[in-house]
Amino acid sequence: MPGISAPSFTAAEIESEAERLLRALMHVDCDPRGRRWNYDTCREIAPLTLEINRLKKEKGAVILAHSYVEPEIIYGVADFRGDSYYLSMQARQARAKMIVFAGVVFMAETAKILSPDATVVVPDRDSGCSLADSLTGPQLRELKQLYPDATVVCYINSTADVKAESDVCVTSGNVYHIVEHLPARRILFVPDRLMGQNLREEMKRRGVDKEIITSDGTCIVHDQFGPAEMAEARTRYPGLKIVAHPECPPEVAAAADFVGSTGAMMKYVKGSGAPYYLMLTECGLVGRLQVETPEKHFIGGCRLCPYMKLNSLEKIRDALVAARPDQVVTLDEPLRQRAARCIERMFELAPTD
Repeated sequence: MPGISAPSFTAAEIESEAERLLRALMHVDCDPRGRRWNYDTCREIAPLTLEINRLKKEKGAVILAHSYVEPEIIYGVADFRGDSYYLSMQARQARAKMIVFAGVVFMAETAKILSPDATVVVPDRDSGCSLADSLTGPQLRELKQLYPDATVVCYINSTADVKAESDVCVTSGNVYHIVEHLPARRILFVPDRLMGQNLREEMKRRGVDKEIITSDGTCIVHDQFGPAEMAEARTRYPGLKIVAHPECPPEVAAAADFVGSTGAMMKYVKGSGAPYYLMLTECGLVGRLQVETPEKHFIGGCRLCPYMKLNSLEKIRDALVAARPDQVVTLDEPLRQRAARCIERMFELAPTD
C-alpha cells in the first residue's frame, strides 16, 4: 500500500520469528498455493507477522481468524482461531478497541453486532459467502408473509439484515438442539437448503415432529461433495473415516462416519485412532489438523473457499495501519439491536456442555 513503510526488525528478531512460524507450519501439506513451509518461506513472511503483531498492541486490536483462512494467518497473527460459534463468543467477550476479522463479511458483521463499541474491520470487503449472499432481509420478509405461524431460524452464515428479521440464530454445532426444543412445530430455516434437509432428517431420527421449510442457498464448498468419491475412497483406504459438515448434501451426511461443525470435526479427529481421514470440508481445516495432529493421515478431497482465501497478511497489516472506509463494518443501530436479540437468543438456547 502506498505510504506504508516497513519497520525495521533485527536479524535476530526475524530469525526467531521464522523459527516460531516453522514450528507451527512445518506439518501443513494442504496449501492452496502449493507452498512447502520451510525455513526460507517462514523467514520471508516473518517481518510481516512481526509488524502485524506489533500493530495489534499499538492499536489495542485482536485478530479473529476462521479455520478456513490461510495457515500463516491462523498461526502467525491470530489471537483466536476457530469456527463461527467460537469466534462469535470471542467477539461477544472482547474488550478490544479494534477487531480484525479474517474470515468473511457476515462474520465481521456478527462481531460488530456483539461488540458495537469496537471498530470492526474486514481485510477484504469482497470476501462474501454464497450462503449469506443468497438471501436478503427484504426477501426474508416476503417468506415470513407466506408462513406467518413459523418460527424463523437463521443459520449464523447470514447477513445482519437477515438476522434482524429472524427469531433465533443457530450454528452447525447447535442447530439440532435448538430447533428440537423450540415450541413451534413449523420452522422457517434460512438460508441453507442442504442443512435444512439434514435438519429435517435429524428431527425425524429423533422422533421430533417439526415441519422444516427452507430457502434455497447452499455453500459453494460443501455442496460439491458426493457419495461416489466417498465410496471410492473407502475402497482405496481400508479403515478410513469420512468426516463431513452438515452443509453437505443429505446423501453425503448419511454416508459419513461423522457429521458436525468445524469445531466438532476437529474434536472428532483428535479423539479418533483411524489410519486415514477424508475431510469433506474446506481445505483450511485440513491444514489446521495437520498442524495440531501431525501424526494423522489425511487423504485428498477438501475444497477451497475462494472468499476465505481473499484474506492475506498484507491486507490485515494494511487494515491495521489505516483501514479504508470499505473495510470498516458499520450497521444501522436499530437493525444491529434486532440482530443482537436474535443472536442472544441463540446463546440462551444453546446447550451448555
